[in-house]
Amino acid sequence: MKTRNIRARTVLAATSLGLCASLAGAQAWPAKPITLVVPFPPGGSSDSLARAITTPLSQSLGQPVIVESRPGAGATVGADYVAKAKPDGYTLLMGAVHHTIATSVYKKLPYDFEKSFAPITTVALVPNVLVVNAKSPATDVKSLIALAKASPGKLSYGSNGNGTVQHLIGTQFSGIAGVELLHVPYKGSAPLTTDLLGGQVDMSFDTLTPLVQHIKGGKLRALAVTTDKRSSTLPDVPTLAESGIKDFNQGTWFGILAPAGTPKEVVAKLNAEMVKIMQSPEFKKRMEEIGAEPVGDTPAQMATQIKDDTAKYAKLVKDAKVAIE
Repeated sequence: MKTRNIRARTVLAATSLGLCASLAGAQAWPAKPITLVVPFPPGGSSDSLARAITTPLSQSLGQPVIVESRPGAGATVGADYVAKAKPDGYTLLMGAVHHTIATSVYKKLPYDFEKSFAPITTVALVPNVLVVNAKSPATDVKSLIALAKASPGKLSYGSNGNGTVQHLIGTQFSGIAGVELLHVPYKGSAPLTTDLLGGQVDMSFDTLTPLVQHIKGGKLRALAVTTDKRSSTLPDVPTLAESGIKDFNQGTWFGILAPAGTPKEVVAKLNAEMVKIMQSPEFKKRMEEIGAEPVGDTPAQMATQIKDDTAKYAKLVKDAKVAIE
């Protein structure tokens, strides 16, 4: 009996020590720099939003938060890297609506976007905008459609890669307008914008963030935004619906996720700190400058958004017959 009591106390002590060690480890987080992986090249919306939040987040957490670019395959290369990272809160992903589309576009993804990640919060919503080079003869959507019909398959539009929201917007626009456009996939907004400015590609449906300075500077011409409401950043630019492309409402959200299995207390702390930043006047001002709308929702709300968009885009992908091996 005495031996049993000694063993019981020993087990209890070991369990208590283990629990204390676990709590101490959780309380000590973060004890080293954190990496936020951006699955696109520098210069795009993902990169701009990542840098807007990492500086104040570094200050609030007391550890550097480093932005690391891992572009490729429609943002799936970076996502795969984070999905396979250790779930300790030190490797995060700047995810986007593109990842919910990739679920249906890619026949063989090495991860499951709904199951391989722990959502933290949606950072911002950014409208997409149909733009052409300022030298283009197209001055509005109607004249652009006329040009496309006069030269089927010759007018090109660039996207951030196969299976991204820009790609799907292009296929939707083509179908509704009854035109044939040439799709040119890029690794991200920066190389796409360079070619758009240089005239190597005729148009794009990219997010507003990397384009706004060129639109306001007169180098690019905005013909329409793809959301159902006009952008407060470009109030004079009509929506596609206003331009005759009915029932069109597409935008792009960006949010931060951790690998599945990341401790709940770490996810909760990251959410609390990020939401606090997004509610600050400084962050809101920065979002206004780049044409983005700050969000700051809960992990559960972001998970619902991901689930709903995955189902929504599965239908659009099927209708558009977009598939990548």
